[in-house]
Amino acid sequence: MLMWLSEQLLFLDPGFGVFQYLTLRAILAACSAMLISMLVGPFVITRLNDMQIGQTIRSEGPESHLVKAGTPTMGGALILLAVLGSTILWADLDNRYVWFVIVTTAAFGAIG
Repeated sequence: MLMWLSEQLLFLDPGFGVFQYLTLRAILAACSAMLISMLVGPFVITRLNDMQIGQTIRSEGPESHLVKAGTPTMGGALILLAVLGSTILWADLDNRYVWFVIVTTAAFGAIG
């Protein structure tokens, strides 16, 4: 999405050509994913606690595991949101391989 925007802005200023470099977009995507997870994370954790979706601990297990009772178990959803969100923001969406990776990641996220 942002790559399309940079292509449109390239006509105004050639400096926007820097967004054509894959390494820059990969670094910015990683930073965006971290920012998304840091901003959305507290909301997701609070929401999961409110829905009482927590880790159940067996009583036969070690005593040290009892501390983990009630820990939200769907942290993978937050990771998926951050990774897919930053991929959609920074990847070249005209590339069919990018869509293959997006669909595959979402499918494995739905499974796991």
